[in-house]
Order: sequence, then C-alpha cells, then structure tokens
Amino acid sequence: MQLLTWAMRLLIFFFLLAFAFKNAEPVTLRFIFGQSLQAPLVAVVLFFVVVGVLLGLLALLGSVLRQRREIAGLRREIEASRVRESSPS
Repeated sequence: MQLLTWAMRLLIFFFLLAFAFKNAEPVTLRFIFGQSLQAPLVAVVLFFVVVGVLLGLLALLGSVLRQRREIAGLRREIEASRVRESSPS
C-alpha cells in the first residue's frame, strides 16, 4: 500500500513539475493605482494557491478551537462523573 501511495505522490509531483515548465512565461498582474508586477505564471498560480490554503485554514481555526474547548469540557465532565461513581456513599 505504501508503494502505491509513493507512486501516486511521484506521479502528482512530475505532473506539477511539467505544468511548471510549460507555464514559465511571464505574466503581468495589474493592481489598482496603476501598479503592475511581472512574474512567471507558475509563481503567480502557486502564490494564490498558498494564499487560498492559508485563508481556508484561518476560516477553520474558530471551529477547531471551539470543538477543542467542548471536547475538554466533556472530558472533565466524564472524569467528574467517574469520581462521583467511584466514591463511597
């Protein structure tokens, strides 16, 4: 199974590498106020993919933290109920 996983990773890597070589010509990004930037197309695409991933992770951060707090509270509640059950009455 690990061999299949590594084969897929290599296939994806070589596909992306070929994509990068095919899209190395410069493109011009035009910003507001007349500013512009020239960069290779693959660098622009990679930049915006990374920014998109970071924004997605940032959007999930609140949910993850809320769930972790809820899990910690439920664990404390379970521990407290175990202590109550084990103590002699």
